[in-house]
Amino acid sequence: MKLAGQRIVILGGSSGIGLATAQAAALEGAAVVIASSRERRVEEAVAALPAGAEGQALDLTDEPAVKAFFAELGSFDHLAFTAGETLQLGPLPEIDIAAARDFFALRYWGAFMAAKYGSGHIRPGGSIVFTSGLASLRPHAGWSLGASICAAMEGLTRALAVELAPIRVNIVSPGVVKSPLWGNMTTTDRDALYHQTATKLPVAHVGEVEEIAEAYLYLMRQTYGTGQVLRVDGGGALV
Repeated sequence: MKLAGQRIVILGGSSGIGLATAQAAALEGAAVVIASSRERRVEEAVAALPAGAEGQALDLTDEPAVKAFFAELGSFDHLAFTAGETLQLGPLPEIDIAAARDFFALRYWGAFMAAKYGSGHIRPGGSIVFTSGLASLRPHAGWSLGASICAAMEGLTRALAVELAPIRVNIVSPGVVKSPLWGNMTTTDRDALYHQTATKLPVAHVGEVEEIAEAYLYLMRQTYGTGQVLRVDGGGALV
């Protein structure tokens, strides 16, 4: 269990894929630190994690706050960025530009700042794992914003893998996953999406957050891959 005794920081680790990653890492004996914007959710997540887990409320779009967080945190081994609000879907004419900029502020610039201020504290042999999505490769109508962010994150991953070497920088690209990202949909619409997606996928089911978490842990454990996009999409890119 290569993560035993290592310190892992997960930004966005209070729910969904981030929390599942924190739980999986903690079960392997890692010391987990999570940070997210909602203090109550952070407290609930820490209570659900094994003893020794730490958590802090943090606005990941606030540069001074992010800088101070890493300065106080000290050294660690791996950084995962899984933070994201509910998906913003819709036709181009209806997209609110201010809301779109806010979306980028968290998902792209939040990750950028985490790398800027966190990379200097990563111990030798450590890594950064970002998050994108299948939309970068197979966007649907109305997904222009999500596809743009996912593609930008994959480009950032490759650039930082070169600049921050020997720190390894990789990114996980999930397909449709049962997570809070679909929280802006009604239960009926969300269930219909899951069902329709499952019938098309070679694996015949949509992803669970625990399945995706394994991809983050793999990229932390292995020591020879960097600048890579690890797609965990149930075969979504094929169909």
